[in-house]
This record gives sequence, structure tokens and C-alpha cells, in this order.
Amino acid sequence: MKTQNDVIYGKGSNRDLKLDIYLPDGKEHTRTAIILLHGGAWRFGDKSTMSIFGSELTGHGFVVLAPEYRLLDEAPWPAQIEDVKAAIRWVRANAGTLGIEADKVVVQGFSAGGHLALMAGGTSRHPGFSNKGGIATSDSVAAVVAFFAPIEFSLDSPGPGYNPAASLLGDSASEDEARQASPINYASNEFPPTFLLHGTADTVVPYLTSQRMFDALTGKGVMAELHLYPGHTHEFVRLPSMLGQVQSEISLFLKRTVVDPEKYIVENKKLNMFANTDA
Repeated sequence: MKTQNDVIYGKGSNRDLKLDIYLPDGKEHTRTAIILLHGGAWRFGDKSTMSIFGSELTGHGFVVLAPEYRLLDEAPWPAQIEDVKAAIRWVRANAGTLGIEADKVVVQGFSAGGHLALMAGGTSRHPGFSNKGGIATSDSVAAVVAFFAPIEFSLDSPGPGYNPAASLLGDSASEDEARQASPINYASNEFPPTFLLHGTADTVVPYLTSQRMFDALTGKGVMAELHLYPGHTHEFVRLPSMLGQVQSEISLFLKRTVVDPEKYIVENKKLNMFANTDA
């Protein structure tokens, strides 16, 4: 694996925004990029925490990029999703240099980063979230991977599967602002293929959030998978026993939906007797 650190991808709050790049050095190369979005309740964390996932995913042939995004103490919402969209546009615009195809850019996020990944997947047609400091090109993505992600904000005391709007928007949030910041409200038949992962013992973001997002997406006919891990808590994917296994599952999902979907369709029709629709 080769790395490039602190590459400038845009501007926000009158400063440069930077990302780290992880390049595969093996023979396998998927020509697909994965943008990794760190968690931290939109208030802390940084791109360096994505390095363990970068090394795993480059081993599967992906180009991996970990951007910083402005945290809430620097800039209020929606600066965070604006920065993510600026990073997506930078990656698409630099596809040739990165050795990828511009229409094969994936976002993968963890917790608050998962929320941003889902927002990116659902709002490519919403110019109100665009960062003026980025490159003027498409911010659409080919797929979304979201770990234990908040999906809906409420002004009232939230029940299971909801998050208090104040956690992202502050105490003065309105119902409309909460709705606009909730990924579940962007579920449509245009949403990209989505992979959701959650531990059933998560007390920070209850697993019902991912269940509800899965139901909303599949109800619209979206290609979506939900993987629930019994007994696991928030951030379980960093455990040495889980890291490689989970990223391998993600790799297979992305190869089936983004890298070479036709390969798996042909294989299924050829080798699976139950896939014969003419029978």
C-alpha cells in the first residue's frame, strides 16, 4: 500500500480541506474508490482514524481516500455534508490520476460518518448542500456503506431508531431542519446500492436505525443489504477479530454492485439452477 497524506481537496471556513489517499500496490485493482468518513458525533475525530480500514480495503484492490470535514465547533450544519460532497467531486474530477472510473466512487462512513454517507447517497440532486469551495462536477456516488448510522432526527424525546435533533442542529433546531438533515427522508428509487451494518447491543445508536433505513430503501426497490451482528456494540468493527471479516463482506458487496455486477449475474444464471427464470 502506498499513501499520500494531506492532499488538498477544497476549502471551508477560509482554510484548506485535506484528505489522505491509500493506493493498492497488488495486482488486483478494481478501478473503484472508497471515501471513508470518520465518526465522532460530528464534534470530534479525524481522518487518521481511518487508516486501519484503508489498509484493509486497498488489499481488496480499492483506492481509498479519507477526507477531513469541518466539525461542529468550527462550522454548523450543513458544513459537514458540504465538505463530504466537495471531497466526492474532487475524487471524480481526479479519477484519471487516481486510476479509477469517475462513476465508481463509493462512500463508507462510521456513526456520524455513516449519517454523512447516507446523506451523500440521497442528496446528489439537492444543490443546497453543495460546498462552494469545491470543484464544479457531479457529487453522485455509486454505492453507500453505513456503519451504525443515525438516520432520523426528532425535536421531541426520540424513541428507538431516532436521534435528538439538538445533537446535530443545536437547541434552536426546527422541525423542517431536522427533516432535511435526516437521511431516511431521502429514500427513493434513485438511491444507490446501500450496505448497512449494526451491532444489536449498540446503545449509542440503536440497531433499529439501520433496520428502519433498510426497510425504507427496500420499500423503494433499492438494492440494499442489512447485516446485524448479535451482541456487538458501537464501533465493534475495529476489533481485530471483526476488522478483516467485515471489510471482506463490504468488498464482495461492492464488487457485486459497482465493480463488475455483470460477472455475478452471469455466474448466477450459469451455475445456480434456481436462477433460471424460464423454468
